[in-house]
Amino acid sequence: MFRTWTKAIIPLSKLRAPMHQTYARVAAAPIIDDKVEPVVNLDKMFWSKPCSLALPRDSPLRVDEPDYQGVKRFMLKLMLFYSKQSKSIRGANVVYKRIVSQVDKPLIYEVFNLEKTFKTTFSLLILHMWFYLRRIKQEGSEGVEFGQYLYEIYNHDVELRVSKAGVNLLLIKWMKDLEKIFYGNIVAYDAAILPEAKPGDFASIIWRNIFSDDGSSTPDKAALQSVQALARYAQREVSCMTLTDKEALLSGNFMFTSLKHEIKSKEGHQL
Repeated sequence: MFRTWTKAIIPLSKLRAPMHQTYARVAAAPIIDDKVEPVVNLDKMFWSKPCSLALPRDSPLRVDEPDYQGVKRFMLKLMLFYSKQSKSIRGANVVYKRIVSQVDKPLIYEVFNLEKTFKTTFSLLILHMWFYLRRIKQEGSEGVEFGQYLYEIYNHDVELRVSKAGVNLLLIKWMKDLEKIFYGNIVAYDAAILPEAKPGDFASIIWRNIFSDDGSSTPDKAALQSVQALARYAQREVSCMTLTDKEALLSGNFMFTSLKHEIKSKEGHQL
């Protein structure tokens, strides 16, 4: 896996990651401003009991299906706007915006002491895609189909990011390499979270996939606290996703754990 990273990412690893969403517009999923300058105690974070990530019915952050009436609704029905496929594609776009919103926030890099490069952004994008895809598979064939729509949106976005990062030649080859990394990471996360996995396996995978630049399997002492905190965050998000209902997942009406809120809650306990 590290050889694939070396071939595909190292030339881009020090470039700033382009973070603009350029896929087809749908109803916007609002992005929360998490700009703070916290003094973070990582050892105290992400220990709280998991909970559903679904947005309340009265949340201003919800994105609901447009409810057109009269002639406009009739015409849209003829154009298959309300077909299952169309609704799924709109939902998948909102879901992807939720994922990108979490990965784009400067705070996620500040909290976990990560440099914002193409490699780290891409790795965090895969991690959050895994949170969602792992959960949506539990909804059977409907979830698998929805996950495929999401993956196509993700794949298009990654292609645009690679192009903006400076790769104009051999783009197809690069995308194949990045696809291998995506599936390799997904398989590794799935294996590391199984009940029979060793206690430190998940943190080791987080280190190799996100933090390590040389393919080493053991976190160095300087990064250990950040690696363990990101591993706790990831495992908690997996549990939170399990508690999130199907309607919220398919409509995109959920939000990942707010790092800003997590920091503030820990600061409050310390006062």
